[in-house]
Amino acid sequence: MSVEQPTTDLYDLRVVVERIEGRSVCGLKAGDHFDVTGSNRLTIPAGKHFCLYALAACLPLLPAKQRALAEGDWMARDSHVACPDPDERLIMRIERTGLQRIPTEELT
Repeated sequence: MSVEQPTTDLYDLRVVVERIEGRSVCGLKAGDHFDVTGSNRLTIPAGKHFCLYALAACLPLLPAKQRALAEGDWMARDSHVACPDPDERLIMRIERTGLQRIPTEELT
C-alpha cells in the first residue's frame, strides 16, 4: 500500500499594470506584467522590465494571494496594489491564472 505524499495547492499569479493615474516615471504602461509560478518563480516577458518599487509594493501580498482564502477574507476580494511613487500613481492588479498542486516537501 502506497502512502500519498502531502501536497499544497498554490495559485499562479499575474501582476498587471492596470492604469497609471499620474505620469509614467518608470517606463511601465498599462498591460505590462510579471508572472509568479510555483512557490518561488517570478518571470517578466522577454525584452520587458518591471519597476523595483512597484514590485516591492506587491511582494508582501503575493504569498497570500497564492493560497486558498476563507470566504469573506479581504484578500479574496481586493486585488489592487499601488506603487509608492505619488507622482506616478501606478495601479496594479493581481490575477490568479492557474492552480498547481505541489508536493509540500518541494516548497521553499
